[in-house]
Amino acid sequence: MKKQPFVTLEQVKEMTKTYPTPFHLYDEKGIRRNVEALKQAFSWNPGYKEYFAVKATPNPFLIQILREYGCGCDCSSMTELMLSDAIGASGDDIMFSSNDTPAEEFKKAAELNGIINLDDITHIDVVEKTLGHLPKKMSCRYNPGGLFKISNSIMDNPGDAKYGMTTEQIFEAFKIMKAKGVEEFGIHAFLASNTVTNDYYPMLAKVLFELAVKLKEETGAQIKFINLSGGIGIPYRPDQEPNDIAKIGEGVKKAYEEILAPAGMADVAIYTELGRFMMGPYGCLVTKAINEKHTHKEYIGVDACAVNLMRPAMYGAYHHITVLGKEDAPCDHKYDVTGSLCENNDKFAIDRMLPEIELGDYLVIHDTGAHGFAMGYNYNGKLKSAELLLREDGSVQMIRRAETPKDYFATFDCFPIYEKLIR
Repeated sequence: MKKQPFVTLEQVKEMTKTYPTPFHLYDEKGIRRNVEALKQAFSWNPGYKEYFAVKATPNPFLIQILREYGCGCDCSSMTELMLSDAIGASGDDIMFSSNDTPAEEFKKAAELNGIINLDDITHIDVVEKTLGHLPKKMSCRYNPGGLFKISNSIMDNPGDAKYGMTTEQIFEAFKIMKAKGVEEFGIHAFLASNTVTNDYYPMLAKVLFELAVKLKEETGAQIKFINLSGGIGIPYRPDQEPNDIAKIGEGVKKAYEEILAPAGMADVAIYTELGRFMMGPYGCLVTKAINEKHTHKEYIGVDACAVNLMRPAMYGAYHHITVLGKEDAPCDHKYDVTGSLCENNDKFAIDRMLPEIELGDYLVIHDTGAHGFAMGYNYNGKLKSAELLLREDGSVQMIRRAETPKDYFATFDCFPIYEKLIR
């Protein structure tokens, strides 16, 4: 499958008259089509709700698009709760799923009447001491341990993950919470990351549905929702087939009808908590070739760096690259595509076959719409880029301005040199 950018060279040239590279660009049309397909895939479940993982792309302009379709916000920190509150999310529109959680963050979630999803059994006491009681509706995060497999393929290793409660702990937690006044319960789990298979969600659903039936039978808890969390991935590589969300929804429905319905639990709502699937393919990093170096290898230096997209440096992650205007040219040159950080892992591609790149060429680095800008930082004093939205009508809207040196130096206001720095 050939990866095509959602923006053309002509459009980028027009954008750069106002917004210099590098910048993150998002595709409104693609975002809307995707959320519509997701809602259709789970329309068989009357209580279905998507809680967008704010951590993936914490931009209120983009989250507001999803909110138009009834999506809630999955938050994992104080600032994510504050952002969600600022755009009007409250009550059951907020799912607070965090770990190693400070007490004041539980307090903030409760003030917003959000649903608190406990990662650890010890947090029951923390929430009770912080609030003076337990909320009437709560959820618990489950981790069965071991390896998570589909057929003979290992998808991930939950036993090595820091998230969630053991099987014994979640049963004990439900009993304690019910005794302390919790009336409505949810179950949550995240057992594999970035799966590119239609089988992951249905398999996860089967595990959680069977757990739900046992929890109801043994604790008497009223289970109102089951949160399948995230894990539905995207095809970063051109040779990967994208997930079919319609088939995924059908697979979850089949497990629902086989396990929950016969147990008298056909009123349980299904929740999802997607980030990468919702935004990943609908964002890209646009950067310009500014340097070429011919030493032991052929290097193309661009004006973006790991500050703008750290996944390749951090994980060795693959992100496809298109040289705009040369989409159909032969990929007959081998390059390392690098940024300017004083770190040798600041490379967007290593030994990548691309068309011949000339200085001034614009490169699109694909699939940065989730965990792209959000993971940025300021090493080497580098400044975070702007974020732009390509609207459905072809116009461009700035949805976050680029940082300036004044932003970088803002937290030095306790030092005498501050006034010089921000001039």
